[in-house]
Amino acid sequence: MTAPIDRLLEIMARLRAPDGCPWDRAQNFASIAPYTIEEAYEVDDAIRQGDMGQLREELGDLLLQVVFHAQMAREDGLFDFDAVATAISDKLVSRHPHVFADTSADTPDQVKLGWEELKAAERARKAEAKGGTASILDDVGRALPALMRAEKLQKRAARVGFDWPDTAQVIAKIEEELEELKVELAAERRSEANIHEEMGDLIFALTNLARHLKVDPELALRDCNAKFERRFQRIEALLAADGRTPEQSDLPEMEALWLRAKAEEKLKKSA
Repeated sequence: MTAPIDRLLEIMARLRAPDGCPWDRAQNFASIAPYTIEEAYEVDDAIRQGDMGQLREELGDLLLQVVFHAQMAREDGLFDFDAVATAISDKLVSRHPHVFADTSADTPDQVKLGWEELKAAERARKAEAKGGTASILDDVGRALPALMRAEKLQKRAARVGFDWPDTAQVIAKIEEELEELKVELAAERRSEANIHEEMGDLIFALTNLARHLKVDPELALRDCNAKFERRFQRIEALLAADGRTPEQSDLPEMEALWLRAKAEEKLKKSA
């Protein structure tokens, strides 16, 4: 009986064959990358919803992305799925010497410390091979969502002491950045480039506060998005019950309905 992973690899190869699927054959690494990112978020959403059936399906979709990339690489003579599996297996063994070698780590914090030391050594080796000097910020993925990357950059810098000592100073920095944005907005000749920069500085400072408060900024914003979507859809439903749409309403009425939706949610939580 064919192993499930082998069957999946065979299906992917068939889809990419000359007489396979026209859509699959037309894809390349760049065109598939957005789907890979999307599927990773779908996995996260299934976990957050606690839906294990959906999680199984989304993990399959994510695995397909790995298989798709590996098949395209195989066609180009670069690597194949076995090489991908071998590389990650080797990395796991090398980064877990407390399991596969003679070092010890009895707590998650000790494991994390050892992991970071190994990653630092890897960064140094890579930089030396390129004739440069390693930065502590090396290998913070540029393709990460901006909020997530900002948090990771801040965490890396904090390891060497480049960090505010308490939240009060972070909040002061947020207020400073907000004032700088206000100045740009009030300028007689507004500069869109300056406004863009100051807005980025403000978001970066807010991300820093989230990090100090041990709040994941990406997840916090995602939850806020869901809350906004939920409440606005309640506004739409209330207006629809009156035979109207948001376009047929006005801001004061919709604001009142927003407050109603907010109050209803609070009532449900306290019930």
